[in-house]
Amino acid sequence: MPIYDEKKLGVGDGRSDRNSSEVGSLVRDEKARILGRAPIRLTARWRRCQNSDTNRAMHDIKWIRGNADAFDGALARRGVEPQSVDILKLDANLREAATRMQDLQSERNRLSKEIGQLKAKGDDAAAQSKMDEVSALKDDLTAAESQHFDLGQALHNALSGLPNLPSADAPDGADEGSNTERVRMGEPSKFDFEAKDHVAIGEGLGMMDFEAAARMSGARFVILRRALAQLERALAAYMLDILTTGHGYTELSVPHLVRGDAMFGTGQLPKFTEDLFATTDEFWLIPTAEVPLTNTVREQILDADVLPLRMTAHTPCYRSEAGSAGQDTRGMIRQHQFTKVEMVSVVHPDDADAEHDRMTGAACDVLDCLELPYRVMDLCTGDMGFSAKRTYDLEVWMAGQDRYREISSCSNCGDFQTRRMNARFRPGGDEKGTRFPHTLNGSGLAVGRTLVAVLENYQQADGSVTIPKVLRPYMHGALVITADG
Repeated sequence: MPIYDEKKLGVGDGRSDRNSSEVGSLVRDEKARILGRAPIRLTARWRRCQNSDTNRAMHDIKWIRGNADAFDGALARRGVEPQSVDILKLDANLREAATRMQDLQSERNRLSKEIGQLKAKGDDAAAQSKMDEVSALKDDLTAAESQHFDLGQALHNALSGLPNLPSADAPDGADEGSNTERVRMGEPSKFDFEAKDHVAIGEGLGMMDFEAAARMSGARFVILRRALAQLERALAAYMLDILTTGHGYTELSVPHLVRGDAMFGTGQLPKFTEDLFATTDEFWLIPTAEVPLTNTVREQILDADVLPLRMTAHTPCYRSEAGSAGQDTRGMIRQHQFTKVEMVSVVHPDDADAEHDRMTGAACDVLDCLELPYRVMDLCTGDMGFSAKRTYDLEVWMAGQDRYREISSCSNCGDFQTRRMNARFRPGGDEKGTRFPHTLNGSGLAVGRTLVAVLENYQQADGSVTIPKVLRPYMHGALVITADG
């Protein structure tokens, strides 16, 4: 049950059957009416981005031609119907259209050359006859070029909506019930008093205010005050320090607004349009620093000796949570705005599996140092993200909720994103040409959820919260958070 009253706050009409997503939609539409323009749903820039490169493939079409059954089998593991027949038909039609277009272009060029030769000889009548042929050819060529573009766009759209193919090692399954536990670290916290959740703890301290945030922004926002605001900052600083000094990541400060092609590169667009926020001038608010970090290599050709690239950034993240209406409406677990420390690696394909374990280990190290109980889950094919081929989720114990909750997802995306971004590297040595590097991303960690975990696992009977040892230097040496602290 929401902890704010929509009717009292003047948001929506207070009817019980109107959820926060509907209210948000009404607010956006009314704002658009006042500003005199239609609400942003899919920007013009993104439409231009879609049409700008019909040849950029998310999946290797050459591989699909020779491995249609394997392609369909991999998609079936993700619950997707067979696609190869339709895709290969589009591919064949596209190649046929390309051949016809090229033949017509060659014919035009041949006639143009003959026209020049005839004019040089002074044979104007013959030249005019050839010019008439070129004019007649023009309409055919225009139609052929249009057909080629349309077929290329259709193939692009068909491929761009398909998820990454799962790793052979990923466990099969339809949903989270088929995820497998790899390791469990620490014992769930036990208390000799009734454990509270983070909302009760934060509000009891007078430092967590959902109602004030709702008055200005609506549902799924929070204001943190005093020591909890400092704790949030301390967590982010500690995460960055341990990732940069202990695990070799380079810290970046990155844009929080990106263009549509950047969102396409990492796989947020076009599939997850409704889960994103867009500005009125055709930018997108990042849902994770994965987007700008990974896109640092877009449209680049790297030398093999610069790999691996390991990057990290602390940013706010913005998500509409359109697909999560009614879920986690209480508290900080699922918000429209939250902060996260993200890790991204760009590596040689041969090193991707080892890098996946390394990245997961770095995220585990943060939890270990904070002395928070957690487990590592190997996600099944039906529960993995769109761009991932293999994902490990770290789930931290939330004592006030008496359950494990996701706090990090570490994913190996293979070459899925680099194909979309057209990022390549030169292998060097005897190997000619270029290849697509592989990308990986993971949270190190979600800062808000880590704060929740600290509050719930370090709570005391009197309502205070003990500060984890590693965070005390970031909290001016304080040992505990109290209501009067």
